[in-house]
Parts: sequence; C-alpha cells; structure tokens
Amino acid sequence: MIIRHSQLSDLQGIKSIYEQEHAYSDTLQLPYQSDYLWTQRLASSSDNNINLVAVKDDEIIGQISLVVMDRPRRKHVATFGMGVSSLYIGIGVGSKLLEAALDLTDNWLNVTRVELEVYIDNKSAISLYKKFGFEIEGTSKNYAFKNGKYVDALFMARINKN
Repeated sequence: MIIRHSQLSDLQGIKSIYEQEHAYSDTLQLPYQSDYLWTQRLASSSDNNINLVAVKDDEIIGQISLVVMDRPRRKHVATFGMGVSSLYIGIGVGSKLLEAALDLTDNWLNVTRVELEVYIDNKSAISLYKKFGFEIEGTSKNYAFKNGKYVDALFMARINKN
C-alpha cells in the first residue's frame, strides 16, 4: 500500500468508497453524490486543502482530505475527513492515511492543532483517533441527521506540542 496525493483520474475510486453505506453513514456525506461534485472537490486541492489516497494494486482503497484553516487567527488549525473501502477496513489503511496527514501538519504545514467531529457510535474511528493522540473535548447533541434520526458527535483534537 502506498499513500500519495490524489489525482483527477482517482475520481471513480474515491467516489466508490463514499458510495458504500458505512462511508456515507459515518461521515457527513450524502448518498448518490455526483461525479461533478467529486471533480470539484479534487480540483480544489491546494496548499490548504490536501487530498491523499491509499492505493493497493492500482486500486484506491482509502482517502483523506486535510483542510488547513485560512482565517488569520486559525491558521494553526486543520481538520480532516476520511473514508476507507469496506474491503480494507481493519488492516491499517486509516492509520496510514492519518499518519501521512499528521506528518504534513506537524512537520511541513506549521499546524499545531488538528480537530475533528466524529459520531458517538463510531467506536472504531474514535479508537483510531485516540491512538494518534486525539482527546475528546466535548459532545454535540443532535449534531447531524443520520439514518432517519439525530445523532450526537464528539469533538476531538490533537495538539502538537513540538
């Protein structure tokens, strides 16, 4: 498995991840996203919006989007969202993607705070984030509408103390 920057030619592979029920259920993605939407997302890549993919045998098996805030007083902060193909969950794809993103924040982008929101029932994601030093900072009640009901989310953050 390799981690690399995404390309427009990765569109179908990335889109196929987020068409899987677990991916759109555990993120703020909606089902049935268009190619146009994903093309816009991939084309908007910049120094503040970095898209990485995990590739195995020429197949896109995971994706992470890292967004560095551009507001003057929040330039030290980044957030991210990611998805892993259901065929590759539990074998370290998420860890490799997150490790690559955190290497960028810690060593290249001068980011000292990485924050995220995660649904309270997404135990595997919460465990992954804790493994990388993220701490729970709070809970947001009725954060999002998911599978016909409102669900809570945790706010988590990791502070780079270097």
